[in-house]
Amino acid sequence: MNLKNSARLVRTSRRRLMLSALGAALIPLSSNGTSTYPDQVIKLVVGFPPGGGGDTYGRALASALGKVLGKTVIVDNRAGAGGTIAGSMVARSKPDGYTLLLVLSGSFSAAPAVRSDLPYRVPEDFTAIAKLVDSPYGLVVRADSPYTSIEDYLQKAKAGKMSFASVGAGGASHIVMEIIKQQAGVDILHVPYKGAAPAMNDLLGGMVDSFINPYVSLMPQIKSGKLRMLAVTGTARPPGMPDVPTFKDIGLDVDMTLWYGFVAPAGTPADVIAKLTNATKVALNDPELIRTLEADGGQVTPLFGDQFRELMIRDIQKFKAAVVKAGIKE
Repeated sequence: MNLKNSARLVRTSRRRLMLSALGAALIPLSSNGTSTYPDQVIKLVVGFPPGGGGDTYGRALASALGKVLGKTVIVDNRAGAGGTIAGSMVARSKPDGYTLLLVLSGSFSAAPAVRSDLPYRVPEDFTAIAKLVDSPYGLVVRADSPYTSIEDYLQKAKAGKMSFASVGAGGASHIVMEIIKQQAGVDILHVPYKGAAPAMNDLLGGMVDSFINPYVSLMPQIKSGKLRMLAVTGTARPPGMPDVPTFKDIGLDVDMTLWYGFVAPAGTPADVIAKLTNATKVALNDPELIRTLEADGGQVTPLFGDQFRELMIRDIQKFKAAVVKAGIKE
């Protein structure tokens, strides 16, 4: 082979090498397009009707994220079946970061502990992004109740028949109260209701002795002087209510709360999750978002990524243990 042919072969090999390297560099960009994320509208699916439940949180989050990302984030309300319709939809969605799901501990921790027929797996079918806010459960009695403290309440529960209301058998608040009963060694009759309104009516009417629910929902009646809160779950006393203890304060390890956060479908690219995580951290400085999350005592206690995922797993395990011990059926 002469020198001219050798030089031609070298140049050809170099061109092929350069084209191969360029092609390899372009493949990730053309296959998932994440370098330009987000370049279209993002949908936040909420398992509540407009104006109900966590819809307020979802809309505040969507607005704050949209400002940070520079793209519109819309709320898509898919109410029904305790949030499982929304969860199933997002679990089956394309994992590209354009379909997200607002989640809460009731459907992502309590429901998996009780139900075997959920149309999705937690946490396997999702990628955890961020937990945003906690609303501890509050145990309340009427303002004129003879039970003036949590110690008094539990002491009298050991001596006689008492009752508590919840918003449904097998729901998160029911299971939380079973954990309290198990740790305190008391037997309190469970009276399930189809929603908070009838439970509240019967509590105020003297038909049941107590009611357990996320205390954010109880604050209007507490502020109006109709209810007395005896204790709360979680690790912190309610804002502005320093005299209301946590169950931990009296030696009961009940740290379960109603938390809200958001997730993406499993398989969403890591760089998309990173952008959403960073955007959330910035959004949590938005005064309007914080005002919404903290309304009536919500506690902004963010967790991100693996820490949020671990919380889901830990809560499911605690709920399952209580469900088995209490004999709660699907």
